[in-house]
Amino acid sequence: MADIKLYQIKSGKAQIKSVVEFKYEREIQKLCEQNLETFFAIRFLATEYTTGNKHKGRIDTLGIDENNCPVIIEYKLDSKENVINQGLFYLDWLMDHQADFELLCMRVLKKEVEIDWSSPRLLCIAKDFTRYDDYAIGQINRNIELIRYRYFQGDNVIFELAGTSQKQEQTKKSNSTSPTTKYRDMDDAINAASDELMNLYQELEDYIFSLGDDVQKKELKYYHAYSRIKNFVCTEIRSKKKEIILFLRLDYNSIQSPADNLRDVSNIGHYGTGDTEAIIKTIDDLENLKALIEESYNNS
Repeated sequence: MADIKLYQIKSGKAQIKSVVEFKYEREIQKLCEQNLETFFAIRFLATEYTTGNKHKGRIDTLGIDENNCPVIIEYKLDSKENVINQGLFYLDWLMDHQADFELLCMRVLKKEVEIDWSSPRLLCIAKDFTRYDDYAIGQINRNIELIRYRYFQGDNVIFELAGTSQKQEQTKKSNSTSPTTKYRDMDDAINAASDELMNLYQELEDYIFSLGDDVQKKELKYYHAYSRIKNFVCTEIRSKKKEIILFLRLDYNSIQSPADNLRDVSNIGHYGTGDTEAIIKTIDDLENLKALIEESYNNS
């Protein structure tokens, strides 16, 4: 992103927009906190959150993402600042203070949230990162994202996912015969699925990953989420019906002549994120949906 240029076109003529340098870290922090859901699909919880007298730290921004995973965000202006180690310290603190985070969620969001503690995230936002930063996160078994920004004249901002590392937790198998189980989780669904259905799921996943090197997969209890900075596809497997359910980041009303296997779920509760549901039962269904999946990818 270091060499990216932004142009404004007026009457067919291009005018370059100058890069605006922030003087203080708080400026980029304030911009992000005011637009967390728009930029990153994260709900804002707290700013400059104190970790108490023992740890004597302040977390720049605390939030919870669209998958209900806790998120710590740290900002820096200078690429020489070691914000990754600081963020890791706060991740450890967070895992030791889960009850405090849950109470904060209830107080801010005004409702009880089922938090996914298997995948807490650290976002480091900066003008630039070094190659050592990118290498370092690859050696750390945590969910870390390095996000570059550029702020341009005329109040224009660009974000780029500069690097990422993921920690995948193995989900505990639930007893599907238990009378308390109301919704089959992904592990059970995969174990019960036919080879034919799983081959179709692999074809779907191969296509999703082919869309770009920035695609990330998160294996959650009831669904798998595929994202860039935001989710663009969430999937479920319905082994009894021999079908795959997709939730896409698309406005159903913007789809021209939607097929019968699509429906608007913007006002219907469901696991995962996305306002348009799609059902895949055959390879032809997948082929017909590829254009919409790519559009959803571009929207994220």
